Amino acid sequence: MTMKFVLLLTASVLASCTTVATKKRAPYRPPTAASTKAAKNMAGMTAGRPPEQIQSQTLSLPPPPVAKTEDALEYLKTLVTQSVQSANKQEQESARLHAVDIVENKLNDEQLEKVADSSDFGFLRAHAMFRQGEMSLENKDTSRAKKYFSSVIEFMPGSDQALRAQDILTQLEASKNVSAQTVGVVLPLSGKNAPVGQRALRGLEMGLGLHIPGSSFKLAIMDSEGNPDSARRGVERLVKEDNVIAIVGSLLSKTAPAVAAKSDELGVPTIALSQRSGLTEIGPSVFRNSLTSAMQVRALVRTAMDDHGMKKFAILYPNDAYGVEFTNIFWDEVLARGGHITAVQNYSTKETDFRLVIQRLVGTYYGEARQDEFSLRLKELQHSDKKKSVRNSNLENVLPPIADFDAVFIPDSVKAMGQISAMLSYNDVRNVKLLGTNLWNTKDVARRAGNFAGNLIFVDSMSPASHDKSRFISEHKGLYNEEPSLIEIQAYDAGLILRQLIAAGSSSREDLTKRLTDLKRFPGTLGALNMSAEREIERPVVALTVDKGDVIPAKLRK
Repeated sequence: MTMKFVLLLTASVLASCTTVATKKRAPYRPPTAASTKAAKNMAGMTAGRPPEQIQSQTLSLPPPPVAKTEDALEYLKTLVTQSVQSANKQEQESARLHAVDIVENKLNDEQLEKVADSSDFGFLRAHAMFRQGEMSLENKDTSRAKKYFSSVIEFMPGSDQALRAQDILTQLEASKNVSAQTVGVVLPLSGKNAPVGQRALRGLEMGLGLHIPGSSFKLAIMDSEGNPDSARRGVERLVKEDNVIAIVGSLLSKTAPAVAAKSDELGVPTIALSQRSGLTEIGPSVFRNSLTSAMQVRALVRTAMDDHGMKKFAILYPNDAYGVEFTNIFWDEVLARGGHITAVQNYSTKETDFRLVIQRLVGTYYGEARQDEFSLRLKELQHSDKKKSVRNSNLENVLPPIADFDAVFIPDSVKAMGQISAMLSYNDVRNVKLLGTNLWNTKDVARRAGNFAGNLIFVDSMSPASHDKSRFISEHKGLYNEEPSLIEIQAYDAGLILRQLIAAGSSSREDLTKRLTDLKRFPGTLGALNMSAEREIERPVVALTVDKGDVIPAKLRK
């Protein structure tokens, strides 16, 4: 349970970093006199600080009493006065910055309204108006946001706040202009991720029909450079300069949130191609077309438990973001279906010798916990008349493995799976399945798996049969002399969806967003595509295995 708690805690931290939520803020209350005193001494030391850092501190800001909203506003008035009348420039600047921080980060709606409407708050009024404009944008109230930003410009023309407000107003005005057949894309087209970005671009161009002579669609392209700020600026240019009706991208987990958030802020529907968790939670105009970890795990666990009757599972995962995310989802899915996780072990991403990792997984590493069994088996081996192999003379291998599971889930590359399978065989772990993700769908999976080649189950959107049935795969091979990967296929489907919805009459961003939300049974490259309630395009997932060296669809158990 300790391991499960750690994994769940990690997942919750990651989720908290990628989820945008709007909550009603409680009224800000200024610090009290008690809160400005030095920390209480305990046993001759100040809590939380080493002795050499302890200094007497006197705060110059007056501590008004805490009770009502009016007290907070009186505190702000005091700071405004200090920002002008304090004895030196440093104290004036300190009071000003403190007041600005309170207005921009701590006041609720009611308090902001009072600051913006009263001349008693001087320069803070512009900051309050600007913050009200930002909050209106967060609530998708564009007309109200425009009113506040225009008030900032009128109240403090030429100021930094006014320039920022004008920039936002320009973007909002530009977002009204829509070129219905122009689609934008933000992809990493330079740097180390450029090859992946170029493959996605190929698929998108074909999905929009740009390879067909006389196509009326246009594609406006922005290079994210793998940088969130560049990606955000790219979205702004696509909206302001190209008037795109929708945006596709981004692929990378570090740029996808920036593209999604900026597109949603400007009211432009976007179809993300990234697997980054929590993307569609950013806003109602954010969609995703990607084979996600959740889709893979649901299909994998369903196949293992429903089709093959498995109940008990071990998890062997790399200690990285990919491994942790898949492990948490797999664990939850197994428990939800009434299964059991009987063993869990992680390993470094730099691990190449899995001997000790496997021994920990199957209980042969901790000999002291099985001391009686160890002594008995060692005695039996020493008195055995059978010829002792070099391996059985090794004390590390006296204890038999405890393989209290039907399968081992390994959310890692096919190379790592190969190294792990070899060490499982060496440690006498037999008659179990190895479960994996679409990373295993490679030509050399059988060679890598060794003795476990016939005991693999993994999932992917693509199966050998899909290569024969898909027109897009044939066209792509004809154009580029190679078969497309899932990256090209997902980008193609995104382009094809937009192309058909726009051709069917969607000429505004609002209507396109609604039609994307209602998408059902769309004929995608590999099968029917449906939009979930979470605005995730549910991609077809097939369970695969290996037979006579070839990857084939997994069959039901007899």
